[in-house]
This record gives sequence, C-alpha cells and structure tokens, in this order.
Amino acid sequence: MNIGRAASASGVTPKMIRHYESVRLLERAPRSDAGYRHYGEREVHTLRFIRHARHLGFSIEQIRSLLDLWRDHERPSREVKAMAMSHIAALEAKETELRTMRIALDRLIHACHGDDRPQCPILDGLTEGHADADNASSESATRSRHPLPSPRWLHEAGGTAS
Repeated sequence: MNIGRAASASGVTPKMIRHYESVRLLERAPRSDAGYRHYGEREVHTLRFIRHARHLGFSIEQIRSLLDLWRDHERPSREVKAMAMSHIAALEAKETELRTMRIALDRLIHACHGDDRPQCPILDGLTEGHADADNASSESATRSRHPLPSPRWLHEAGGTAS
C-alpha cells in the first residue's frame, strides 16, 4: 500500500510516517519503480504501536526501546514494566510541576482586578518573577510588595499555596 493508505490504516499522517522513517523508528519503505513508498501490514502495525506510545507520552528514544522489546519475543516482561513504571514516575513529576504552575497563575489571576485600570498584578508578577512555579510555594511571593492571595479553591480543599 502507498503512504496515504498506510496513513489511513494506521492513524498516522504521511508527514509523521516520513518523520518516523527519518528518525529510524520505522524502516525505510521500499520504493516502486515510480519512486512511491510501499508499506505492508507489518509497517502498519508498527505505526499503530508508535502512535499509541506517543499518545501515552513516550519519547522517540523510549519508543525505540519499546519497539526493540516488542520485537523480541524472548524478552522478560519486567523490562517493559520497569519502563512503564519509570514513565509513570516522570508523568507524576510533570503533573506536580503543572499543578504548581497552575497555583502560581491562579494567584496572579486572583490578584488582578481585570478592569480598566492599567495596573496589572499578572504583568507585575511576570516581571518580578512571582509567576515562576518555584515561587508558587515559597514565602517570598507572599512577602512581596504585591501580596498574591491563594486561590479560593485551594483553601476550600484544605490546602495552602505557600
């Protein structure tokens, strides 16, 4: 099948198929006499695997390792499980980082009146570094000349932002 049909069958765009070939996640497809790439069911299965792994947030290098494990029918499953558990730990760290960023942004939003006044605590916070995720939980943000209140939802949940 040509690249368009392989794309339809796998759910991966032709552009991404070419990219996966260029980074060697997918073997270069043989070409017809006219120069068109030709893909088989094996490549479509590989593309689906890559698409699912990307959807779960695995990097290109992680997918390369997962593909090697997938192709090795003698591999112990503990290696795959270890990779998945490591990926979950990375996702949890990213989730914590995003939550901290959200708290910092919520604090800035709640300090802003959002009216016709030119003063904007959001812009001030960005200028002064109060929007940094690291400052979201530090006391320095609350001791600044523009104290930033904690978001109401955080207090209602029994938490604190500082």
